Amino acid sequence: MFTFILRRIGQSALVLLVVGLVAFSMFRFVGDPIENMLGQERTLEDVERLRADLGLDQPFVVQYFKFLEGAVQGNFGVSYRQGREVSEIILERAPATLELAAVSAIIAIVLGIALGVYTAIRRNGFTANFIMSASLIGVSLPTFLIGILLIYLFSVELNWLPSFGRGEVVDIGGWTTGLLTTTGLKSLILPAITLGLYQMTLIMRLVRSEMLEVLRQDYIRFARARGLGDRTIHFRHALKNTMVPVVTIIGLQLGAIIAFAIITETVFQWPGMGLLFINAIQFVDIPVMAAYLMLISVMFVAINLIVDILYAFIDPRMRVAGK
Repeated sequence: MFTFILRRIGQSALVLLVVGLVAFSMFRFVGDPIENMLGQERTLEDVERLRADLGLDQPFVVQYFKFLEGAVQGNFGVSYRQGREVSEIILERAPATLELAAVSAIIAIVLGIALGVYTAIRRNGFTANFIMSASLIGVSLPTFLIGILLIYLFSVELNWLPSFGRGEVVDIGGWTTGLLTTTGLKSLILPAITLGLYQMTLIMRLVRSEMLEVLRQDYIRFARARGLGDRTIHFRHALKNTMVPVVTIIGLQLGAIIAFAIITETVFQWPGMGLLFINAIQFVDIPVMAAYLMLISVMFVAINLIVDILYAFIDPRMRVAGK
């Protein structure tokens, strides 16, 4: 197992290097940040001086390796737009994104697994069929359209929930959270549902499919023949074997929740890293864009590594194969 983890860490480091190279090279075609930083009365000398100060006059390879060297130390440079350390800006925005992603993930995982198991056990019931039909909405509609519909219904028509912003937040040791205030909780409901709805329906349909497949296995028939109750069969035997492929999807969807937060944060003007990335694209703020994509890549790689390790605890056959 230790050798397997080391090998996966090495592969993850290689993936991060490739992602960083691709992202950093793509930013060269976004635009010239000098155009946005200097006014119309700029001179050629001003342009050349600023380009040299930012290191943009150096070869691409040199810029990339300097970025990697700083990224390893937690230094992503200075924002072209705000003139502040990128790491400082990210730390200010990270709590909002992570809080939104955590709540969305809890909604997606808990409701997805619960509804998936229910619709598999009661597959011929009216409620189960209604849930499966309604789940097509979450799978089919794009995230931004779901957000707009929720805003129209709960903010415009019913006036129950706010349509933008994060509400009042509380600072706890440098970490800002809206979970401890009424306005913060209200502001979190619509973005969390919007972000987690697609992942919830995907997990639900996968759990249902895998659960139905497991319930048709011979060892389930043998368990029924031994006289075991339905609760024991469903939750002790069937569900445990259902979770092996589901864990993979859950891991990928947790990363997707953080990545898709860009759309949700834009719709609800949520002050997180996703909205910061969109603003950075508009102003060609290359250090902020590069830092954001590297952080998302690290999260994806870390989640996949954790999923691989969880396999050994969920499926005993993985432990035997590892030995």
